[in-house]
Amino acid sequence: MIKDLFNTLFFIFYYILAVSVYILALPYLILLRFKKKYKDSIPARFFLYKNSFFKKNGIWFHACSLGEVKSLKSIVKYLNEPVNISVITNTGYEEAKKVTEEVRFLPFEIWQPFWQKEQKVLVVVEAELWYMLFLIAKKRGDKTILLNARISDNSYKSYKRFKFFYKKIFENIDEVFAQTKKDVTRLKELGAKNVKVIGNIKNSIEFKTTKKYTKPKDKRVIILASTHENEEELIFKNIKQKHDDIIIVVPRHPERFDKVDGLLKEYSTKRKKSYSKLSCNDDIQNDIILCDKMGELINLYAISDIVLLCGSFVDNVGGHNPLEPASFSNIIISGKYIFNQEALFDDIENIYKCNADEINGLLNQELKKAYIKNRVDIKPVIESIIRAKEEG
Repeated sequence: MIKDLFNTLFFIFYYILAVSVYILALPYLILLRFKKKYKDSIPARFFLYKNSFFKKNGIWFHACSLGEVKSLKSIVKYLNEPVNISVITNTGYEEAKKVTEEVRFLPFEIWQPFWQKEQKVLVVVEAELWYMLFLIAKKRGDKTILLNARISDNSYKSYKRFKFFYKKIFENIDEVFAQTKKDVTRLKELGAKNVKVIGNIKNSIEFKTTKKYTKPKDKRVIILASTHENEEELIFKNIKQKHDDIIIVVPRHPERFDKVDGLLKEYSTKRKKSYSKLSCNDDIQNDIILCDKMGELINLYAISDIVLLCGSFVDNVGGHNPLEPASFSNIIISGKYIFNQEALFDDIENIYKCNADEINGLLNQELKKAYIKNRVDIKPVIESIIRAKEEG
């Protein structure tokens, strides 16, 4: 009785707080909506514009963005039935449409009690710990699973500081599949129950190309993969491009294409290098190439020799998934800021980690190709989802 009263009071407090944050953020959200990156997600998530609830009652996956949605493909394939997928980002939405017709943007917390309908099971990927999402799912009678759960060293202190809040979230999660034993310990400390180690499900993906590029003979192809703000300048400042090197730059976010285009034009002019954009010319011939097309990185890995895996040379990103370049037997050089990808890096043999000013020295050495040494068995996940659906 007392516990029920406390839970009701907590719900009311949280909802009032969420509404207050929403009202205060409205002017910013309206401005943000005009940015290309958010033109679809902001109206859908915060104003429910063209974002109706799922029509089918079944298996609902929620994943934040592109990488998380990709990791679900092998699971959905095994389930062999239509599923619902919700996402946060535009890139995640586009990738999810390749998996199922039923795709939505996840509405902000205040809309969940009205938007969320009953499902058999809710499967949430990684760190998408939304209180209202799980609470309403349980109120509707859904079974709930947290998949690929992790708590990085960088975020651990923050989680502990709000331990009471996360305990309330985990009260509504039936089962947790964690990436590592360290994650299991940390998750249990936050109140998670029924926690199992499965590994990183991204390590179960089979990577396939969608287009074939031709690599020039006697050329070394170097990819700057998934670059972020300031990384292009930092890396080009510290490497000396040889005459037989082709450098392909692939920005992580498409809204940066124009800015990176300007930077590479300036760089190529100063160093007297030929330059082109992949959208204008898909021949891999020029000294410096900007990949300004989405979905091409996997195809470029298939012809590259060396991958500089970015998002790791600046300290605010945490690195990116090394599985894709390793699947194509590339030499991989990463920065040292990989706090969001440590589990995956442990599954790869021969990744060279360095600071930006050490890249050029490594490029002049004989380096070993990377390869994947551990693959994840996702059968326990499949079995759990099927069982949860039958019970839900």
